[in-house]
Amino acid sequence: MGRRSVMRRSGDGGAEGGPGNGPGHRRKHRHRRLVLGGAAAAGVGLALCFLMVPANGATAGTAPANGASADGEDGGRGWTSEAAARYWTAGRMASAVPSGPDGGKAAAAPTTRTTAAAPGAAGSARHFEGVPSVGVLFSVDQDAKAHHCTASVVRSPRRNLILTAGHCNPGERAAFVPQYRSGATTQPYGIWAIDRGFTHPDRTDTGPGSDLDFAFATVKPDGAGRRLESVTGGNFLARTPGYTTDVTVIGYPTARNDPADQAVRCGVRTTRLTGQRQLRMECGGFYGGTSGSPWLSRFDERTKTGYVVGTIGGLNGGGPSGPDSHRTSYSPYFGAEVFRLYARAIVS
Repeated sequence: MGRRSVMRRSGDGGAEGGPGNGPGHRRKHRHRRLVLGGAAAAGVGLALCFLMVPANGATAGTAPANGASADGEDGGRGWTSEAAARYWTAGRMASAVPSGPDGGKAAAAPTTRTTAAAPGAAGSARHFEGVPSVGVLFSVDQDAKAHHCTASVVRSPRRNLILTAGHCNPGERAAFVPQYRSGATTQPYGIWAIDRGFTHPDRTDTGPGSDLDFAFATVKPDGAGRRLESVTGGNFLARTPGYTTDVTVIGYPTARNDPADQAVRCGVRTTRLTGQRQLRMECGGFYGGTSGSPWLSRFDERTKTGYVVGTIGGLNGGGPSGPDSHRTSYSPYFGAEVFRLYARAIVS
């Protein structure tokens, strides 16, 4: 695999919707302006709504999630968050491998490291308990293999939206597990069924189309009727302020590469990826499974949320090929296109 947000802040080229005081201030006017601005830009919808592709070979479309069975265990209309919790046992989640294109991050060899990535000039991510608004996106491909990426909750009117990498494109039985706990019989913030997802129709793994490697997915309520964001909180989707910006990146490497099977985080300053409209960061430990990891500006340690200005993805799925690919990660530059896609997702 490659492995691995519009408000304009006053004076820094960011938030549309006023200066604000950071993600801890849940002021509704910011949210409204973001939605209206994005919807106006959307037009007919640059976005492509995709199905979680069923194993029977059905094609993508605009219908809700995939598959079919009386109890929803295979996805489809009966695929509920309760069904997702029954299907995604601790063992199944632990066995999932990274989603995405060949090469890049997924090509890294397994490691026995249990603390952090190998130290070096670029620095290393560190393990931590995670945050409620970031988790693991699980699904099953056409070969019945379990896959995972990282995803994050973004604020939306219906409080049911997550952001990930476009190449993660989940298959059937797709579910999101906030602040994932490896081996836990009960997840701290539950297991949430994915309803439908949205990618850009021009996304590719290489070339200019890799600048569009981002995706959104809507999430079904839990058994109590609660919406995801109401339980976990959410990050503000924000325009990338520039190629050089300070971010906190949070992701979930696959246990194959990082046996701790725990969230990692890294505070780092980004640069531009030469030849692409993408950001680049140098921080070891972002192995396969971290595709979709949010790049959070102005991360608030109290609210554990921030402004998401990127996500691991882009060229070759978000990083170079080779055994040291975990040290370098890419992200698309968030501009008008990501907000057109956001607008399409929130009105679907």
